[in-house]
Amino acid sequence: MIWQTSRFQIDLSQARVMGIVNVTPDSFSDGGKYFSEGGAQRAAFAHCEQLIKDGADMLDIGGESTRPGAPPVPLEEELARVLPVVRHAATLGVPVSVDTYKPQVMAAVLDLGADIVNDIWALRQPGAAAIVAAHPTCGVCLMHMHREPQTMQAAPMEGDVVPQVLLFLEQVAKDLQALGVAAGRIVLDPGIGFGKTVAQNFALLARQRELLAAGYPLLAGWSRKSSLAAVCSSSLDNGAPLDIADRMVPSVTAAVLAVDRGAGIVRVHDVRETVQALKVWSAASGTP
Repeated sequence: MIWQTSRFQIDLSQARVMGIVNVTPDSFSDGGKYFSEGGAQRAAFAHCEQLIKDGADMLDIGGESTRPGAPPVPLEEELARVLPVVRHAATLGVPVSVDTYKPQVMAAVLDLGADIVNDIWALRQPGAAAIVAAHPTCGVCLMHMHREPQTMQAAPMEGDVVPQVLLFLEQVAKDLQALGVAAGRIVLDPGIGFGKTVAQNFALLARQRELLAAGYPLLAGWSRKSSLAAVCSSSLDNGAPLDIADRMVPSVTAAVLAVDRGAGIVRVHDVRETVQALKVWSAASGTP
């Protein structure tokens, strides 16, 4: 299966690793690490380059945290954070994705050569779908989110989430195709952690193959999520959830399980470790 993006046709017959570049002061896992006030982006540039050296097949750049309860970022601030990094990343020879729901940011990054729009709102913000539809070839990732970042964990979904998520993703993809976007440009993301309980998140992993019925490639984003911490609490720590620094092994494990259940892309922080783990999985499963 091929994912058509602005500059690349990405072969998803082999699972691809998307390296996360958070250019934010407040992301839940690495807020501030690759961000500095005043527009200095050297750390983010270096991080992009290092992720590629570590084996990332593509980069995903984000300028607004979507952790539960995160406040919205003003448009001009998001642009100031993201545009210099996208401009640099577009020179590095790999597909560049931008994690944003603002149509103005989408238009600006596509003009700079970004390849993929990765939208937690699945293009439901006014004007967003039109930006993607107007572009001749950009890729798009449509994610399921219950409610919104400020409220999604206050009242998570109820019932069996798998058919609900599948129905939503099928509909938003159908709506986008009705605007003229080719099916080959679309990837779907079940939205792990976005308005779901721990049990619901793991149901989406256990039954992930059911989501393939929509007919599109899947992106899985388990990296450092709190659901992993919740099931890996240690008696040595009095049952406290794992700190961010201790979530690498669970994250890599979830990424491998997601690929084993049909995900074409895994979005991760720990690129080098995930690439190594997927090589072991590939050797054992006989996949290329």
